[in-house]
Amino acid sequence: MNEKIKEIKQSFRLMMDGSVAQSMRDKGVDYHLNWGVTLPRLREKADEIGKNYDLAIALWKENVRECKILATMIMPPDVILPEVVDIWMEQTETVEIAEQASMNLYQYLPYAPMKAFEWMASDKDLYQLCGFHVLSRLFMNRQEPNERGINEFLDQAQVALQSQNLTVRKAALNSLNRFADLGLVYQRLAENILRMVKIPEPHISSSSDILE
Repeated sequence: MNEKIKEIKQSFRLMMDGSVAQSMRDKGVDYHLNWGVTLPRLREKADEIGKNYDLAIALWKENVRECKILATMIMPPDVILPEVVDIWMEQTETVEIAEQASMNLYQYLPYAPMKAFEWMASDKDLYQLCGFHVLSRLFMNRQEPNERGINEFLDQAQVALQSQNLTVRKAALNSLNRFADLGLVYQRLAENILRMVKIPEPHISSSSDILE
């Protein structure tokens, strides 16, 4: 496994993009090691490797941007246990890793709704970010919450839309937009939340900006 990790790290050197890494540093995104490899190149590497639980676990332990993102891409979502996901969340320190993990892995977990609602209610910004991103994806896939879920989502979205953290506010708004796309009743519920927090209703639109 150590040789495989070494080989992967060497491949990052060949794909490195100094301008990307510098841009991240300029924006205050600081990794222990960051080769600036673009996401499409990492996706190509993930496709080449295929799903691999043990390798994903080993890559995540490396304090390297590319290793962590690649880990989220190759981890089989139907294999990783909730306890391991909890550890990964605890060790997530940047918005980029939180967003990549949500898009590449967390939205596909068999227990994704449970984790999304748990994270959404957290007092930690990155947890909330993951929660709303995962729910956005679930809503996009036409997964409708039950009545209790609807009430909890709207309560948490209302709080998040007033967060001091701009990234959390945007994630909550994106998620509310996808919630509204589920149907007219959902749209009216979402519009009511926006009125309560004094956000203009035109934000509710199926063409709204969303994490892609």
